[in-house]
Amino acid sequence: MTTTASQPRGIILLAHGSRDPLWRAPIEAVAAQVRADAPGTPVLCAYLELCAPTLPEAAAQLAAAGARAIRVFPLFFGVGKHAREDLPKLVGQIQAGHPGITVELLPTAGEYPELTALMAGIALG
Repeated sequence: MTTTASQPRGIILLAHGSRDPLWRAPIEAVAAQVRADAPGTPVLCAYLELCAPTLPEAAAQLAAAGARAIRVFPLFFGVGKHAREDLPKLVGQIQAGHPGITVELLPTAGEYPELTALMAGIALG
């Protein structure tokens, strides 16, 4: 998907959530790396439960900031019920609430062969 200045794209890194604030550090580190690699690209972390913001709240923040397209990247290794059922419903609700914005749901992190290879390389390290 190509975006222009009139159609800026925001990114939401979506994780499950935890009451432990230290749990969020790796998710926030991914967001920091996105900001370093692509300055000016709006990126937010969002969580399904137990901490804020939620996916709809993060999408609303990006929409309010002028994003015309949003990529949602679920930082899950497995493709369980959340990925198969809950996330498509949430994305549909976001799309319905923001009809002028394109919302793209990426595959879960665990579905990318590059991540599998990276983790295997670390394990073999």
